[in-house]
Amino acid sequence: MEVKQLHGLCYSATGVTEKVVRALAAGLEEELGLSQAVFHGFRKPAERAVDYVFGPGDLVVVGSPTYAGRMPNKIAPDFQARLRGNGALAVAAVTFGNRAYDNALAELCALLEANGFHTLAAGAFPGRHAFTDALGEGRPDWDDQRAIRAFAKRIAEKVRNLEALPPPVAVPGDPAAAYYIPKVLDGEPAKFLKAKPKTDLGKCCNCGVCARTCPMGAIDPANVAEVPGTCIKCQSCVRKCTHRAKYFDDPAFLSHVAMLEKNFQEPKEIEIFL
Repeated sequence: MEVKQLHGLCYSATGVTEKVVRALAAGLEEELGLSQAVFHGFRKPAERAVDYVFGPGDLVVVGSPTYAGRMPNKIAPDFQARLRGNGALAVAAVTFGNRAYDNALAELCALLEANGFHTLAAGAFPGRHAFTDALGEGRPDWDDQRAIRAFAKRIAEKVRNLEALPPPVAVPGDPAAAYYIPKVLDGEPAKFLKAKPKTDLGKCCNCGVCARTCPMGAIDPANVAEVPGTCIKCQSCVRKCTHRAKYFDDPAFLSHVAMLEKNFQEPKEIEIFL
């Protein structure tokens, strides 16, 4: 089956998912002898307000992080509303912060199939946790990059050998399962839904990068210490602030982070499905 154009599209608040999608796309470019992939950002609200329409001859690498065991609940509806496959081939990729991807990959694959894509491969990739550098620091690392390139080679072989549209790739999980319930150190549910980032005014230079990069447009650009919109705890503002002025101090949130650091130190492996 001939692929004429390669695309990459992902929601990536802190850059980890984008690294994986771009590495997969680069490997597929090389293996299939294609021109440079067209990359579509899906992080900013404006990027999620337009339709992305594909068709036969397109191969699209679609990526999402795992939030509480599934796709981010405030972002998944945008994937559903804005992506149209019309017979395009797709590779589904999710990242997770060294705990588990639970049902995120199953949800992404089901969403793509429902939107007219033909999923021929999928993968779950450990990455640095958005909440803490203590989990998955540096990942995807060089070993991960090599594994991603090897995965791309296998996908390309499958594409070259296709004589008809493939059945959906089989992945573990339930796309309709409930979200993972975060826990605090003592094992009780962690209730930090209303937590929002704070600003150290002594460090803040009022550059506005936090407001410009917030995926939800939740931070007031005129006063970046104010967060009137919905915060999804993605840590974009914390990660992208060059002066380290953004932070979370919610006790339940911090206890959840401590629980993750205590229980999920063992490095997880990439899982691929063809």
